[in-house]
Amino acid sequence: MSEGFLKFKYRANQIADSLRDAVSNARLNTIRDAVDAGPGAGKLRIYTSPRPAAGAAITTQTLLATLTFADPCAPDAAAGILQFSDLTAEASAPGAGTALWARVTDSDDNFVLDLGVGALGSGYDIELLDIAVTAGDAVSLNSALAFSSE
Repeated sequence: MSEGFLKFKYRANQIADSLRDAVSNARLNTIRDAVDAGPGAGKLRIYTSPRPAAGAAITTQTLLATLTFADPCAPDAAAGILQFSDLTAEASAPGAGTALWARVTDSDDNFVLDLGVGALGSGYDIELLDIAVTAGDAVSLNSALAFSSE
């Protein structure tokens, strides 16, 4: 009797893991689809503080860089990871300041999500080698941007 119970429990864990991946991938693909929703490539804009509430208007923040996603921006998520294609770098930063957050939009500038920005090793969503940006600097992501559902 307990052997059957253990097999059932194991089977339930397999179903939960399978469902978790499927749900995670669907959620990540929703982000991808939102970035690709406009007629062109989505954008990742990096700003100074203060970070507004998610999707709220940009007020006193300085735009430091606009990076452009590929179009489409990514293939389907797999195993709970959405791996974006390379983003086009900002050749000449329009402003100066300390990079603290970023906003992802579609090509029509409709809000998708906000992300934290910090120095390499900070654990923020986006890590830059140098968060101090000077007007005219080139700004890029050296490694591919990936989101994980974990």
